[in-house]
Amino acid sequence: VVRWRRWGTYLSQRQWGTVREDYSPDGDAWGFFPFDDAHARAYRWGEDGLLGLSDDRQQLCFALALWNGVDECLKERLFGLSNPQGNHGEDVKECYYYLDNTPTHSYAKALYKYPQMPFPYRQLVSVNAARTRLEPEFELVDTGVFDGDKYFDVTIEYAKASAEDICIQIEACNRGPETATLHVLPTLWFRNTWSWDGDVRRPAIAWAGDSPTHAMLAASHTKLGDRTFYVQPANAVLFTENDTNRQHVFGEANPQPYVKDAFDRYLIHGETAAVNPARFGTKAAPVYALAIERGRTARVRVRLADSATLPDPLGASFDAALAQRRREADEFYARVSPYPLSDSSRQVQRQAFAGLLWTKQYYNYLVYRWLEGDSNLPSPSPNRKRGRNHGWKNLEADNIWSMPDDWEYPWFAAWDTAFHCVTLALIDPVFAKNQLDLLTREWYMRPDGKIPAYEWNFSDTNPPVFAWAAHRVYQIERKVYGRADRQFLERVFQKLLLNFTWWCNRADVDGLNVFQGGFLGLDNIGVFDRSTRFPDGSRIDQADGTTWMASYCLAMLGIAVELAQQNPVYEDIATKFFEHFVYIADAINGTSDEVEGLWDEQTGFYYDSMHPIGRPTVPLRIRSIVGVLPLIATVTADEADFQSLPEFSKRVRWFFRNRPDLHANAANLGAKSLRGRRLLALVNEERLRRVLAKVLDESEFLSPHGIRSLSKYHAEHPFELRLDVGTRMVDYEPAESTTDLFGGNSNWRGPVWFPPNYLIIEALQRYHYYFGDDFMVECPTGSGKFMNLWDVATELSHRLIDLFVPGTDGRRPMLGAVEKFQSDPHFAGLLPFYEYFHGDTGAGLGAMHQTGWTGLVAKLLQQCAEYCGQEKNPV
Repeated sequence: VVRWRRWGTYLSQRQWGTVREDYSPDGDAWGFFPFDDAHARAYRWGEDGLLGLSDDRQQLCFALALWNGVDECLKERLFGLSNPQGNHGEDVKECYYYLDNTPTHSYAKALYKYPQMPFPYRQLVSVNAARTRLEPEFELVDTGVFDGDKYFDVTIEYAKASAEDICIQIEACNRGPETATLHVLPTLWFRNTWSWDGDVRRPAIAWAGDSPTHAMLAASHTKLGDRTFYVQPANAVLFTENDTNRQHVFGEANPQPYVKDAFDRYLIHGETAAVNPARFGTKAAPVYALAIERGRTARVRVRLADSATLPDPLGASFDAALAQRRREADEFYARVSPYPLSDSSRQVQRQAFAGLLWTKQYYNYLVYRWLEGDSNLPSPSPNRKRGRNHGWKNLEADNIWSMPDDWEYPWFAAWDTAFHCVTLALIDPVFAKNQLDLLTREWYMRPDGKIPAYEWNFSDTNPPVFAWAAHRVYQIERKVYGRADRQFLERVFQKLLLNFTWWCNRADVDGLNVFQGGFLGLDNIGVFDRSTRFPDGSRIDQADGTTWMASYCLAMLGIAVELAQQNPVYEDIATKFFEHFVYIADAINGTSDEVEGLWDEQTGFYYDSMHPIGRPTVPLRIRSIVGVLPLIATVTADEADFQSLPEFSKRVRWFFRNRPDLHANAANLGAKSLRGRRLLALVNEERLRRVLAKVLDESEFLSPHGIRSLSKYHAEHPFELRLDVGTRMVDYEPAESTTDLFGGNSNWRGPVWFPPNYLIIEALQRYHYYFGDDFMVECPTGSGKFMNLWDVATELSHRLIDLFVPGTDGRRPMLGAVEKFQSDPHFAGLLPFYEYFHGDTGAGLGAMHQTGWTGLVAKLLQQCAEYCGQEKNPV
């Protein structure tokens, strides 16, 4: 079997400061393994490097290392602030861009901008430390290091000549005004697997000879086998071991002289004895000192192959492989997106796909072993047995994961993964399905059905969107690739039955189908940290928690109906999810005397409600995305689909005849539209109009760039809740968070986030599929302009897309006010994919490369290009 996915851009941009590397007694991951230790201290669970790659078990790694001749340390990894250092939390302080990648990583391209001035490490730390949460973050571009274009554009390309033969080209362009020298160290090393658990077998990289055109290094590993690293003739070739410099980190004597930071000490500090003169080790790099004239480009080539006998490895065959893979990448994306798109839109989509593929990373975390400690090291603190993730001994992660962001969030997150997969399904449905399947496997999902959230707290609760994602991935693959993978759908469905039961048992404390849920990914959306419990037993009934469960029911219903087309047994379980949804709809809408509901008739909106012990219920009238989300719990069906399942349709008809009280105030399958379609939804027609009036109001939710997470109404009318301990307040904050409630750099009090916007757009398309063109709403509210819901969905899609595409003034809103990013020709077309966007200006905020869910812009571009102006079912 040819394993084209064995090698890929799986190397993390950050391993330090992660939970899995934290062996502290108090869970201080940032403090236990800081950036300052990363160059000298071996990692336990993975590796990081600058724009690198590895095999899919991260046994052998490759990455760039650079030195501009003036920096205090070798640039081997991206620099950023830890969560305590940043005035809005952790934050990478570099300029790098993902330009291209293919699903098999047969071709990949990225760019790093390296200043020629000393990198301002201390300035970035000190200035951000002096700033408050009310001030913006101090970024690399603010330091002036790019002024006068005194930097190098360092581009790296990977092209596979075969599945086990990787051509690597590094080009460095001097953008500065005068000749400057750049040292380039293409670095190859083995992950340290020999220092922890008693297995002392070391792999090795050794000098294997040279010729006039190249030198060879032989890399040997007991599991991976033998590889040859071909390199151009260099100024020097350095060898050392990937072992901790214990003298530097712990003040202890080193067992042997050659350690992880040897290249830094050799090149920058002149310690020639730091590297192994015998020319072998577990880490090696040729050194190229390139004097590059202004405006000129220097090139370095290396090649990692499974053959030691390649003729002219860096010559004609290298050229041919690089040209072929570039061409194939262009052809692949032309097939993926054959619809009419502008050049700028196509560029956005291509880089969004590239970012998604570059942020796939190897993730290794065996929790039981992490808790117990390793045999070769001192036993960890007993606190660990009761601390973070102690209830997840079943979790054994050893896989490639689609990460939210490769520096700020280099670990999987459950609801992020779901959104990643919907976009990935367009280009790599096999990998998308693999991701959804993995989290429901027994070595991830806990025996009680709980899906792990993310490594800082696997027990936290992310919105249950896996069933929706699985169904959408199934539908997208069927439509785009003509394959209906029912086996995948059935496998995931069976496991999600366990997870659904976990949610019902955990989050509905009174058994009344109104759900609490907790955090649910929305961080500081309300007046309380929703992850914590009230000491007196009070609770908050959540509109979003209840909506997510209703949406979960509908997604499971949709999957059951699909599976029932070939196996009638699934008609029974489809009935179960149909009835459960109707009970939830009854509860959230307050149509029975038993439950107050979360609909507020006076204001025409859904709100959370607080239930203090011994006191009346308090509606939390915050106009937030929480109250908009009930729109997403909707599904439509054609009459033919409904009638094709006789037992299911019979049960539905019986239910509506005998329980009219349960659907009096919710759209339901009992009524057909004029076109013979049926609708099941939390929000009926009258309430849909009232909610949309706020959503489409530019003085409330509708920004020029999508739907805000909090209504702008609260800018002049802050929500206040008076309690015995004081007053809690929520007001409109369109940019970074000004509160440290639940973390430092996340804000759901005004900015635009892609995931809820995308779900709302999909919901409006489904509503249109039922109501048709005759159902019109004013958009924007008060404008006198009326649209059907399909056109509203299209308008919202374009507002989100326009964050990235240059406007008539040539500016991209998401790049904000940084003039160099907006107008400099060497930055033009280089796109970061931010975590969220300023609610008024659209400027990008939060994590810089959260392509995971912001990559949904690629899916929006795809469907807009295909469907604009057409009345089609958006599957």
